[in-house]
Amino acid sequence: MELMGSTLTATYARPKTSHFLPAISTMAASYRGTQPASPMSASANQWRTSSYYKSNGPLPSPLSIQRDNLDLVRAKTMFYPSNRTALSTRYTPEDWYKSNHSNYRESESSRKSAERLRKDTIRLMQDKDQLTRRTQETTSKNLGERVNDIVFWKSELSHEIDNMVTEIAALSEVKRRLERALAETEGPLQVSQECLYHREKRMSIDLVHDHVEKDLIKEVEVIKSCQERMRRHLERAVAQLRQHELERDMSDKVTAQRIDDRCHHLRNTSNGIGYYRGIERLDPSLSLPDTWSKFTDDNILLSQSQRAASHKLRDEIEILLNTTSNEMWSQFNNVNVSFTNRISETSDAKNSLQTHLAKTLQEIFQTEMLIESLKKALRDKECPLKVAQTRLEERTRRPNVELCRDNPHHRLVGEVREIEDTIYKLQERLIEAENTLQNLVKTKVTLEHDLSVKANSLFLDQEKCMSIRKSFPSMPRLVGYT
Repeated sequence: MELMGSTLTATYARPKTSHFLPAISTMAASYRGTQPASPMSASANQWRTSSYYKSNGPLPSPLSIQRDNLDLVRAKTMFYPSNRTALSTRYTPEDWYKSNHSNYRESESSRKSAERLRKDTIRLMQDKDQLTRRTQETTSKNLGERVNDIVFWKSELSHEIDNMVTEIAALSEVKRRLERALAETEGPLQVSQECLYHREKRMSIDLVHDHVEKDLIKEVEVIKSCQERMRRHLERAVAQLRQHELERDMSDKVTAQRIDDRCHHLRNTSNGIGYYRGIERLDPSLSLPDTWSKFTDDNILLSQSQRAASHKLRDEIEILLNTTSNEMWSQFNNVNVSFTNRISETSDAKNSLQTHLAKTLQEIFQTEMLIESLKKALRDKECPLKVAQTRLEERTRRPNVELCRDNPHHRLVGEVREIEDTIYKLQERLIEAENTLQNLVKTKVTLEHDLSVKANSLFLDQEKCMSIRKSFPSMPRLVGYT
């Protein structure tokens, strides 16, 4: 839509004034020397001042003529904002016709779509009804075949179960120990990461990559390396148990046979049927028919050979548990030693800073006393200078030949210069003392800041880090025993 006119903001953006026209003197000056105005329109001629109709009366005075002219100018310059505002919110006739035709086309398109949808839906319902009956018959047939397959593999599994029970139990126990040992590593790993996080809060120069941080990073790497090796062996154990879990496979086959047999006998008139929204979406963990039969076949064919592999895996897990526990304990002790040394170094640095700060404060006090003494000395020189200058001024009033440049005069001049030189030197020393005081204050601020930094570092290392490193999982717990 095309908008005509100007916006409301443009109409009313000018500053508000109390009058439409400037002062009389200003307006009168602006009309001097201008060209004569154009003839007024017919509508403007309809308006007349009161003096226009007084033809029989006396001649109007110049003041009344000037007032009438002002009224005429005010009437001609008056504007109406409401008219401009109304024009800015109008549509064009072209927009009106376009809107009507668009509604007509949309209505016709909607009717055609509804008619086409109705015919297609009737045909779709008929086709889908036939398809549903055929699909249900095929599914019932497939369920019967599936039940026969389950019965066959269940009989094959029963021959291998007895030989695998002992080995499965032993490997399962080692697997549980490995899982417990892996869970025990989470605590030390979290402690190390928390220590690194707390030490990131160190400030300024203390945020250094020291031996403690290096050992903490190494401890995190050691623990993660141990966890990775444990996970790899745990995956191997799970895979080994999956091949050895003939009893669980047998139990699953019994359950699957009971469920599929019940599904095979379900009909449209059976009890217990209902809606289960979203059940048609397959879970990614479900197996396929080929993998299902291959899984059971592999369990049977590899049961003998996998018992030896299971025994070897149990030995490897035992060695791994002992190795990882020793590595984590050794690195834990190294980190604690590094923490102890770093805390000692930081404490010594803090004590030295406190000593220097005390000496700096003492020097600041003495410098302030010196400044006060210099200021007092400058004040003490004011009176002698006034006396000497007053004497010189009084001696200038001696009459005639008595105004002699005698020894007192030379001595007074020398005295004034001597006092002024003394004041100049004292002022220089005062400036030097004040600069020295500022340097001392800056040094004090630096020492106090560094002292707070050291205190923060000690708090982080002693209270935040060492407080959570007081305990570590014992060796039996790290090898999987409770």
